[in-house]
Amino acid sequence: MKNFSKIITFFIGFICISFFVNAQQKDTSITNIFDNDKIETFNTYHFKLNPRAVSFVEDYKKKNRSELEKMKKWGNSYFNLYDGILKQYNIPIEMKYLSVVESHLQSNLVSWAGAVGPWQLMDYEARRFGLKTGRIDERTDYIKSTHVACKLMNELYDQFNDWLLVVAAYNGGAGRLRSAIRRSGSKEFWDLQYFLPEETRNHVKKFIATHYLFEGDGGVTTLTASENQKQTPTANYSFIVDSATLAKFVKIEINGRYKSSVICKYLGLHLPEFQIINFNFDDDLAKGKKYSMRIPKEKEALFFQYKNKIIEQSIKEILEGW
Repeated sequence: MKNFSKIITFFIGFICISFFVNAQQKDTSITNIFDNDKIETFNTYHFKLNPRAVSFVEDYKKKNRSELEKMKKWGNSYFNLYDGILKQYNIPIEMKYLSVVESHLQSNLVSWAGAVGPWQLMDYEARRFGLKTGRIDERTDYIKSTHVACKLMNELYDQFNDWLLVVAAYNGGAGRLRSAIRRSGSKEFWDLQYFLPEETRNHVKKFIATHYLFEGDGGVTTLTASENQKQTPTANYSFIVDSATLAKFVKIEINGRYKSSVICKYLGLHLPEFQIINFNFDDDLAKGKKYSMRIPKEKEALFFQYKNKIIEQSIKEILEGW
């Protein structure tokens, strides 16, 4: 009986230990994958994509890749036409993808709201820029409608100085966008988007996703004006963070007015790479938030060695307006 009791006790102990070990392994796995929601942003994309666009872009690519890959071939002549006209108006040629989102390059498409043509121009907008919309509707003319679309985009850009906001206003109207800016207190699309109709905010994200599908990357028209301003020094710099890269980094939770440029100077790091893997670092700390900073493992000891000097120099530069 005693032996039987020992056997039972042994098996119970074994089961408990196994459960504990499995639970620990499972917890470790969860921590490794989900401990920082910013990481996923850079697993498959260069830094020209806002984290809040990633999931939408992924879903859109899955649903539309086949159709848009075919369009790359049959739509090439239309894109060449667009490129030539967009250049005349000093508009980034990537804005041609707005026509893809608007109409899939169809000249005779009529929307539920009455917009017509490859650029889905409303009647009053077309006539305002000199197009006929009667029995012969010039909105269906690729050349004439593209000239009007360019004039309209330039007009919107003069108002909002931001290509993503141009896309939003093109779809939802400048008045509605101004209202969203006023109500949200922000000119950042990602902050004001929920003050816009769902159709309009998704329109902007479809434009971004289409750009990625055709270009394989982002650019000035997939970022807000402020994001472009931050990225300008490194606009042509590419750095992709995958699981192998992440394994070489350690995460340190910090708060306070650290500056990314000062950290990089003391630790001998490349600033563009630091900013990519530590997305929104300076802005988050400036708002008083804690930040899970990632630096190469071999730099961890150096960071703690110079930690006080780094924060002192950072504060000095901030106060002096560097």
